[in-house]
Amino acid sequence: MYAELGQYAIILALIFATVQAIIPMIGAQKGWSNWMSLGVPVAQIQFILILLAFAALTYAFVVSDFSVRLVAANSHSDKPMLYKVTGVWGNHEGSMLLWNLILALFGAAVATFGNNLPPALKARVLSVQAMIGVAFLAFLIFTSNPFLRLDPAPINGQGLNPLLQDPGLAFHPPFLYVGYVGLSMAFSFAIAALIEGKVDAAWARWVRPWTLAAWIALTIGISLGSWWAYYELGWGGWWFWDPVENSSFMPWLIATALLHSAIVVEKRDTLKAWTVLLAILAFSFSLIGTFIVRSGVITSVHAFANDPTRGLFILLILGLAIGGGLTMYAFRAGTLKSSSVFSTVSRESGLVLNNLLLSVAAAVVFVGTVWPLVIEFTTGRKISVGAPFFDLAFTPFMVILAMALPIGAVLPWKRAKLGKAMKPLWGALALSVALGALVWALQTGGRMLAPIGITLSAWIIFGSMADLASRARFRQVPFGNSMRRLRNLPGSDWGKVFAHSGLGMTIFGIAAVTAWEVEDIRTTQFGESYDVAGYEFTLISVEPARGANYTATRGEVIVTRGNETLMLYPEKRNFDVQQMPTTEAAIDMGLTRDVYVVLGDVQESGGYAMRVYIKPFANWIWIGTLVMAFGGLLSIFDRRYRVAAPSRKPVPANATPAE
Repeated sequence: MYAELGQYAIILALIFATVQAIIPMIGAQKGWSNWMSLGVPVAQIQFILILLAFAALTYAFVVSDFSVRLVAANSHSDKPMLYKVTGVWGNHEGSMLLWNLILALFGAAVATFGNNLPPALKARVLSVQAMIGVAFLAFLIFTSNPFLRLDPAPINGQGLNPLLQDPGLAFHPPFLYVGYVGLSMAFSFAIAALIEGKVDAAWARWVRPWTLAAWIALTIGISLGSWWAYYELGWGGWWFWDPVENSSFMPWLIATALLHSAIVVEKRDTLKAWTVLLAILAFSFSLIGTFIVRSGVITSVHAFANDPTRGLFILLILGLAIGGGLTMYAFRAGTLKSSSVFSTVSRESGLVLNNLLLSVAAAVVFVGTVWPLVIEFTTGRKISVGAPFFDLAFTPFMVILAMALPIGAVLPWKRAKLGKAMKPLWGALALSVALGALVWALQTGGRMLAPIGITLSAWIIFGSMADLASRARFRQVPFGNSMRRLRNLPGSDWGKVFAHSGLGMTIFGIAAVTAWEVEDIRTTQFGESYDVAGYEFTLISVEPARGANYTATRGEVIVTRGNETLMLYPEKRNFDVQQMPTTEAAIDMGLTRDVYVVLGDVQESGGYAMRVYIKPFANWIWIGTLVMAFGGLLSIFDRRYRVAAPSRKPVPANATPAE
């Protein structure tokens, strides 16, 4: 009965979304206050209905109701409860229901907490958000219904993909979807602004918290996915430039540019048209990622395998949203005039450079991702674009960005003198270069990746600290006054420091692990000891083991270095239902290094294949991303965004109820 209740709920949600898409928009155009205000309760009801449907599907998974086709295909009675719940979104249909739930959640949040928005703008935003909801609810109902029944119901289900039965990947998709879908709010605000023909500082301050929320979630989601790939797949890497990885990275890059561009609109009333374009592109890249993941055009460990009909439906949504948004932009962007001017050396120019570098970097990733698809479609030949292309084409833009970041952060608005602006940064620059030179000397020459990466990461972190010290006027005023100035800094200023420092930490981790990683692959006999980068590894035994829903071959490896002794237990698992093997790396994690052991297959000559890595500072990659996300949280809780956005100049109240 609850499956049918969920089915009725999503059908009703589609009806309410259609009403929300039409009535408030007409009300805003006509100036009818009661039609505009209708969007608020309708958005809230739509969210409640989709939440009810999601709860019904979750219940079906929890109680293992195999008469529901989706449960039978993606669950099993012996599966641990955590993975029964996460199995709800570990498949195409359930994940699309989660997508719609998050989409409705953002609409309901604007309806509930957007009381400071002008009624006409709020009505248009809710209407555009509902139009997106109509498209994806229709996609869910007509091509991806999660509530279809099986008759007769099987005795047990087929289980969830073993690769998805992991805590890291259990929470990775919800964060990604909040990021993907959250960018729809930036899109809705942009389209509403184009319809209204007005973008100002108030609009930028309204749109920024929603974009920040999406950016934070996307940052955490990408980090969780990278961490999962690192420890679960057993290949020793943390990023593969996989098309699905790129699908989340592209909107993150554009959203980062959008956040910085919105600051210029808010502070200086310029870059209006560019900021609106970025808002459209950010969600457009989310839709492109959805198409790549769900159309079946690529093969990936992350992708959903689906039929072409679904891909065509998503392509239609993508065409309408992106094509419609860009067409409206082409017609209306000319009305978004900027009144401010700025010199070549100014904070505005620094943020423009930031935007250009991030946008071009996103374009590079996009070209590398879709180029194999274009070649296959036009010529029938299959080619691959791998890490060498992305590393060579993408890295220079990030190097330039890292070099410019601390300088752009301290430049004054409108007009600046570079020498004066650099004054608080010379110490940070000297210290960063000295640190890079020390690293180069200690590694006795060799690859320049580590010295350059560490110099750039130190420059970003020390530059952020120097900016903070300058704002607090350390050594210029009494210490107590400096601390008082720090306490009174806005949350967004603290957020900038943490976000930039987090980027520096991530760059440090990437440079260190890429330059200094040591790998050893060999056939290992029981009791045999061998040295890898100063660590001694000994394979003691390989024994069968039993998990909740799998059998395993578990190795016991002793690792020693001086007085330090570690016991590591790498596994090869075989899941009962799917009969699918997985590799579970054994990792001893630390701030300065990871010891990473993977157990391979038994060899004909005796012993086992074993892969060993020593990975210096690998965890700084993910620590940095979490610090970035924390910086975003500090910014989103800035009092200026939490209490109220600035009010626009009052206009005559000419909205009247429709007769």
